[in-house]
Amino acid sequence: MTNKPLHSFHIPVMGLAYTIDSPIRVAQYGISSVISIIDDEIIEKMKNFYAGKFNLNYPFISTKTEDYRARRITDYLNMVDDIVNKKFESFKQEIIKNAETLREFIGMLPNTSSIKSRLQDFADQKDYVGSGIRKFIDAHLSPGNIDVNIMTKVDKDNFAKNEQLPVMHNDAHASLRGFAHSRLSSSVVLSAGMNPRLYSYLEEFDDFFPDKNGNLKKKIILKVSDFRSAMIQGNFLAKKGLWVSEYRVESGLNCGGHAFATEGLLLGPILEEFKQKKNELINSAYTLMIAALEQKDRYTATQPPEVKITVQGGVGTSEEHDFLLEYYHADSVGWGSPFLLVPEATSVDKVTRDLLARSKENDFYLSTISPLGVPFNTVRGTSNELLKHQKEAHGKYGSSCPKKLLALNKEYSSKGNCTASRKYQAIKLKELEKEKETLSEEEFNNRKKEITNKACLCVGLVNAAYMEQEIQIKGEDQGVVICPGPNLAYFDKEVSLTEMVQHIYGNGNILPDNKRPNMFINELKMYVDHLKKEIKAVTDTVTLSQTKKWNIFRKNLLEGIAYYENLFCTTAFFNKEKENMKHQLEECKVMISQIIIPQIENKN
Repeated sequence: MTNKPLHSFHIPVMGLAYTIDSPIRVAQYGISSVISIIDDEIIEKMKNFYAGKFNLNYPFISTKTEDYRARRITDYLNMVDDIVNKKFESFKQEIIKNAETLREFIGMLPNTSSIKSRLQDFADQKDYVGSGIRKFIDAHLSPGNIDVNIMTKVDKDNFAKNEQLPVMHNDAHASLRGFAHSRLSSSVVLSAGMNPRLYSYLEEFDDFFPDKNGNLKKKIILKVSDFRSAMIQGNFLAKKGLWVSEYRVESGLNCGGHAFATEGLLLGPILEEFKQKKNELINSAYTLMIAALEQKDRYTATQPPEVKITVQGGVGTSEEHDFLLEYYHADSVGWGSPFLLVPEATSVDKVTRDLLARSKENDFYLSTISPLGVPFNTVRGTSNELLKHQKEAHGKYGSSCPKKLLALNKEYSSKGNCTASRKYQAIKLKELEKEKETLSEEEFNNRKKEITNKACLCVGLVNAAYMEQEIQIKGEDQGVVICPGPNLAYFDKEVSLTEMVQHIYGNGNILPDNKRPNMFINELKMYVDHLKKEIKAVTDTVTLSQTKKWNIFRKNLLEGIAYYENLFCTTAFFNKEKENMKHQLEECKVMISQIIIPQIENKN
C-alpha cells in the first residue's frame, strides 16, 4: 500500500555526491531524498563500497561492459533499495522493542501528524509490545523515497573511438535508462530546463505511463522557476502521454548549486500563481495526456493523477516552513544546504563541513566557476580554490578533465571540451596572448581570469564523498568544490539529524541568533544586487533588448515588493519580524529607484 509521507520536508539533490547515499542514511525514518545519477563513476565506487559493507552481491561493472553507464546506475539504485528496505525493517523492529528508540522517533515527527499522536499513545503504555503497535507500524510507516536527479543539460555526446554513438548513449539519456530499468518505484527530478530530446526518450519506458489501475510506477518531477515554465514543460510531456506528478519550485538565486535567475520574479508571487492556477495546470495537462494515451492505445486514467507543488530555496526556520505549507498549500518543503551540516544525512568530509560551519555571509557568493557558464553558488576557502591558486602561482591552469561530463563546448572539437580543462584553457590563453598588445593591462587580466576561473566540478563535487568514506582518489589532486546556498551563512555548527528535524518542526532551534533575514527579504535583496551587477557588467553599447529586459526586471521587483507589503500585513505569520520586514521592503524600493537603466543612444 502507498502511505502518506511521514514528513513535510525533503532533502533535495546537492552536487554530484553530497546526497549520493542520503537514502541509505535517512530513508528508514521516512525522510525522502534525491540522488544525482549523472556521474556513473562515483555511483560505481559507492556501489562497491556499500556492497562490501552490507555483504551484498553486486559485482563490479567495468567501462568495457556494454551499456556500462546505465547498468551501473541500475545496479546502484537496486542496491540502495535493498539496503533501505533492510534498514527500515530493522528500524521497525527496534521501535517495537525499544521504548527509547520509539520516543526518539516520535520526537522527529511533525507535531500535526496523526501518526505521531497514535505512536505517543503506544509509548505512554507501560507495556506496549503486545498492544497492536506492530500492526499499526506495518500499516502506516514506510521508508522515504529514493528519488533521482538528472541535470538535463548534462547530456554530452559519447564516442567509440572516433565514431559517435547513438543518442541513447548520451550521458543524461543513459542515466535516465539506468533509473528506468531499476526496480525503484520513485521519481526522477529533471532540472536545469527543458531538453526536448531527453523528454521524448521518457516515452521508451512503460514505467512512466499509467498501468491498468491508473498508477505510475515511476514518476516525473520538474524543477521549475516559474508557472509559465511549468505549464510549457508539463504540456510538452502530456502531449506524449506523460504526467508530471510534481512541480518543484526553486528560488532562482536563494538556492544551492547552479542559480537560474528569473526576470525579477520573486518566490512569493511565483508561489501565489501556482496556488491560484494549480487546477489550470492540471486540467490542461490531463486533456492532452488522455488524447495522447488513447492514440498510443495505452491505459488511460479516469481522473487526473495527483500533482504536488513543492518549494525549496533559502528556507531556514520552522515559521517559514509552516508558512509555505499553510499559506501556499505546498505539499513539501525542500531543506537542502542546512543538511550539509548533518553528518548522518549527507556525504561531506570533516574539513569541508567545518569550513561551512564557520563561514559567514560574505563567504558565500555567486561565482563564475561552473564550466556550464551558469552562475554557481559556492563558498570561499574550499580546498579546490586553494589548490587552484597554488597551481596558478606556478603558471599551471586548468584540469586534466578525467571525466568529461561537462565537455560540452564544441568550439575546437566535435567531441567537445570542458571550459575548465587544461586543453581548452591552453588554447584560449594562447589566443589571448596574441591580443595582449591591443589590450590594457586591466582588460588582459580580466580576460585571463575569465578563462582560468572555471573549476572542475566533475571531480571537485565528488571528492568529499570519497574522503568521508576513505575511498582512494586517483589522478590529479583537485580538492573539494561545494555548492551551498547563501542561506547556510546563518547556520554555524554541525548538528545531529534529530536536532535538524526538530528545528524544522519548531521543536528546537539550532540558529545562533535572530539576525537571519526572512527568506523572502533575503531573496529580494539578491535580485536587486543581481540587476545592479548585470547593468554594471555591460561594457559595450547597450541594446534595445537589454533595456527592455532590465525594465521588465525592475517592474517585476516592484510588483513583488507590493505583493509582499500586502502579504505581510494580512498574514498571521512573521509577527515578530513585520516591522523590520516593512522597513527592509522600503529600503529595497529606494535601492531600485536609484538603479539607472542605460538608455539607447539616439543616432538621428
